[in-house]
Amino acid sequence: MIMKNKIKILAFAGSLRKDSYNKALIKIAEEETPENVEVEVFDLADIPLFNEDVEIQGLPAAVQELRDKIEAADALLIAAPEYSNFLSGVLVNALNWASRTVDGRKPLLGKPVAVMSASTSGFGGVRAQMQMKAMSYALHIHLLDNFSVTVSRAQDKFDAEGNLIDDGVRDKISQLLGDLVNWTIRLKR
Repeated sequence: MIMKNKIKILAFAGSLRKDSYNKALIKIAEEETPENVEVEVFDLADIPLFNEDVEIQGLPAAVQELRDKIEAADALLIAAPEYSNFLSGVLVNALNWASRTVDGRKPLLGKPVAVMSASTSGFGGVRAQMQMKAMSYALHIHLLDNFSVTVSRAQDKFDAEGNLIDDGVRDKISQLLGDLVNWTIRLKR
């Protein structure tokens, strides 16, 4: 299918660690960006903990920037780490800020979203993805649920410098991006 305009995907990882496997997945997605697609990466490091008192006084600059970028994007690509069998607090916090209606705007509303996860466990972040699916209804997002990427035993899939050494993972991320683009186009119709 020929697209007239570029599809804009905002990508972020729910991890703050510099050498995070989930941040590495986002980097690979940038490298595997299909033609006519733009992937912009957002770092959640500056997003403060959600506090309705702060929200009432005015959104912090980093939160406003995240909300603006989500609103401007056609779709989201989220790398959802799994900490102690749960979604990371960093990711849940960012989604809390983005899901709120502020000034009549609710940036997540109706957004196509694809999720990928890397974990050192044998489950590869499956539990985090199940929680994302459950949250998708409350967030009013359109989660791509027929295909996702899970990377189990991530420590064996990356070298000491954080470079991916498993081409199968790269292929899955490339497929996920293609599916997200197609899903986004279908939803726009």
